[in-house]
Amino acid sequence: MTAKILDGNALAQKLKEQVTKEVEAINHNGGDVGLAVILIGDDPASRIYVNHKKKDCVECGITSHEYQLSSDTSAEQVFELISNLNANDAINGILIQQPFPAHIDVKAVNEAVSPLKDVDAFRTDTVGKIAIGNYGGNPSSELSTLNSTFLPCTPAGVMELIHSSGVSISGSECVVVGRSNIVGKPMALMLLNENATVTVCHSRTRDLGEVTRRADILVSAVGRANLITADMVKNGAVVIDVGMNRGADGKLCGDIDYAKVSQKASFITPVPGGVGPMTRAILMQNTLTAHKLQNGA
Repeated sequence: MTAKILDGNALAQKLKEQVTKEVEAINHNGGDVGLAVILIGDDPASRIYVNHKKKDCVECGITSHEYQLSSDTSAEQVFELISNLNANDAINGILIQQPFPAHIDVKAVNEAVSPLKDVDAFRTDTVGKIAIGNYGGNPSSELSTLNSTFLPCTPAGVMELIHSSGVSISGSECVVVGRSNIVGKPMALMLLNENATVTVCHSRTRDLGEVTRRADILVSAVGRANLITADMVKNGAVVIDVGMNRGADGKLCGDIDYAKVSQKASFITPVPGGVGPMTRAILMQNTLTAHKLQNGA
């Protein structure tokens, strides 16, 4: 068996085309969709991510507002900037690129963002709505406007990739490797909201392979190259690789041993070109949704 590739680039392009059409209509009627990105410090990976997001904004017709702050910027200055952006009608979404410098409280920064502009879906109340399934219905391939909250970008992108495979999530046994607040936990909640049986694995899990071999759908979001080997994967499983690492050869790779696992899985995401483009596409969708919510649409 050779796995079919779940092409994140192609799927993201379709989603961005939908966003672009709606943004063009808003712009034609004298509106403007704006996304503010705050970058604190000079982390090279963060700069690459921000540049990609700026490119996506240009492609979708969304105005990108970048705020580059030095690594010694005080927490008070960050909160003042967020407060100003919350009050600025030209800004529909606010994204603060992680990681932050050690002296900045991640939770406090996330909570400072207006719930109507929380396009990263990091606020506690946003996560709470996801936990109880209150996000305007289960995500669909169309990703229609959300009535009550935003979806976290990476997990929502993963859900779209799984949906595109045609494999039913309902009734499937799903294993999520990684329990971060950004990916692992919301990923598990969203799968559960679509009636999957979900197991979350982490650094204290005993015999990881014994658990992952049960998975009909396996999602790895750890950030450790080749963590998931072929002997840890069930024949015919859908395998989603959220990891982004540098291999010994310096090339980008994921958590999955792609070459060998792709000989056992039914569907698999590549790295790069899998989850990453979908994460950014969902950010564009969330920013459009934020504009709609703020303008009574």
